[in-house]
Amino acid sequence: EIASCLVGSEMCIRDRANSDYYVGTIFHRIIEGFVIQAGGYYIDGDTLKELPETDKIKGEFLQNGFAYNSLEHLLGTISMARLPFDYNSATSQFFICAADCPTLDDEYAAFGRAVDLVSQGVVVNLSTIPTATLGTGFADFPTEIVSIVKVRIQDEAF
Repeated sequence: EIASCLVGSEMCIRDRANSDYYVGTIFHRIIEGFVIQAGGYYIDGDTLKELPETDKIKGEFLQNGFAYNSLEHLLGTISMARLPFDYNSATSQFFICAADCPTLDDEYAAFGRAVDLVSQGVVVNLSTIPTATLGTGFADFPTEIVSIVKVRIQDEAF
């Protein structure tokens, strides 16, 4: 597997997805023509809440000394979100590319892809939702709440 810590380790993205960890989480960062990001927050009534903290995942990409992850950040690529200056700060948040994003190649740990045209169209459409700044910490927060209903892992090469 290209990104073993992401999909093959003891507590990995696959485990979180299969345990319904992401069900009910929201897309909290949307940048048109770039990415949609989720995996860290959910809405409880009228309150934005953070998901329980998870272990950090080693960033498996070239700039962090991992030469085996050659997945490009094309439209539909799913990749781990992290802090800008900490390559090993990824936890549960991920983003999906809403366009080809070659500047992210070798800088972020890609591990999956929305491969069919319908799924890619959904990602592109979600990226057009208007956004605003929420409080002091959330730029690009969607004005319309979009939550994850189901995550399905399909084991196929892409």
